[in-house]
Amino acid sequence: MTTTTLPAQPQLSARRRWTVLAVCCLSMFLVGLDTTIVNVGLPAIGRGLDVDTHGLEWIVDAYTLVLASLLISSGALADRFGRRRVFQCGLAVFGAASLLCALAPSAGVLIAARALQGVGASMLSPVALAIVVNAMPDPKERAQAIGIWASVFGLSMAAGPVTGGALLAVLDWRALFWINAPVIVAALLLTALFVPESRAPRARRLDVPGQVLLTVVLAAVVGVLIEGPRIGWTSPAALAAYALGAAATAGFVWVESRRREPLMDLRLFRRPAFSGAVVGAVAAFVALSMTLLLNTLYLQHTRGWTPLATGLATLPLAVGATVCAPWSGRMVGRTGPRLPLLLAGGFITVGALFLVRLTPHTSVFLLLAAYAFIGIGFGFANAPITNTAVNGLPRDRAGVAGAITSTARQLGSALGIALAGGLVVAAGPSELAHASRPGWILVATCGVLLLLIAHPSRPKQAATGPAAPSAR
Repeated sequence: MTTTTLPAQPQLSARRRWTVLAVCCLSMFLVGLDTTIVNVGLPAIGRGLDVDTHGLEWIVDAYTLVLASLLISSGALADRFGRRRVFQCGLAVFGAASLLCALAPSAGVLIAARALQGVGASMLSPVALAIVVNAMPDPKERAQAIGIWASVFGLSMAAGPVTGGALLAVLDWRALFWINAPVIVAALLLTALFVPESRAPRARRLDVPGQVLLTVVLAAVVGVLIEGPRIGWTSPAALAAYALGAAATAGFVWVESRRREPLMDLRLFRRPAFSGAVVGAVAAFVALSMTLLLNTLYLQHTRGWTPLATGLATLPLAVGATVCAPWSGRMVGRTGPRLPLLLAGGFITVGALFLVRLTPHTSVFLLLAAYAFIGIGFGFANAPITNTAVNGLPRDRAGVAGAITSTARQLGSALGIALAGGLVVAAGPSELAHASRPGWILVATCGVLLLLIAHPSRPKQAATGPAAPSAR
């Protein structure tokens, strides 16, 4: 295989390095924001486009499914053709898709545009961290930068409902997508001015069969969860989806185990710590996405709150995630991932247990306390999961490990939406609180899973921060 490498780049000045980090964080804020900003606007979108709950779930999950499916391949493309070039392409696709979302005349067009947004986002999420890693040669500075990057992504996920509620207070649901335009323009300009081009020393081959099979697996799993309540869990269509998912999974494992450069290195799953990190990534994002969707539907449909009030109710969650994410990164650097993982699992579990007896008249104080606890837990979760996934691996495998955990996060988001929607799809406003109780039990279970995967830290490795992942 012929590879192309760039000439060695001189080390960037400190100001330039942190400017590069700021530009990458700006793009990551968009990716995370669009994962959750639509949640608070779902009732308004449903009214505007005459969409039922199943359609609303697809509006959210079309984005996260495509993003999860393409993360690893987009990272490989960036390694081959240039990270800045792919990053700029991702910004352009994301921006164009955002405009299509804002102009969508029907639910079908909106779902297709959201999927296109996912294509663009897949070229931002993995490439942004690869750019940061390349710009930060010092391990301690790199660990600090990765911690900031992770905290910005966590903040964007939690801040989505607040931002969406504020926009809906003065504009209609299309503003949820128009807001991306000026940010995209600024990010494109700043990238051209400050972000240096870089490539991997040896670009990985694209694994087209693996990519197709992974997409089919994820679509089959999430699709049957969304459509199951409507079509029936034992209907011919559901049985066909089960068979398709099982066959695609078996095919994916067979293909990946026989390729020299697989899309997903399945040998990594032989490491208990890595497998635990992947489970933890799925669990943390299932908990977050279920919390945000159940919160939106409950507060707006059952209690009659406005989108702005609903968004403001998630402020404790956003604040908890914002404060605790960088704190968690520092804790991982000092003592390893065990303590922040335990805190993450404990806070998420307790917060969810506050709501397992949810009623239409549950006190606002209890709601806000539960959201705060879940936000704190989510803030503590990201840094130790990334560290656990890549710690102790050689640099050439750390990137793949980071890519798989990034995929697991987005899969968790898609699963959380599908599961939450399935629980309340047939519930009226007065029944929604009771129907959502199994969802809060599931969120608590996610917290327990995080407690179970906590493992003893390795101080010597942790002291220099996580290995340098490309986080595809």
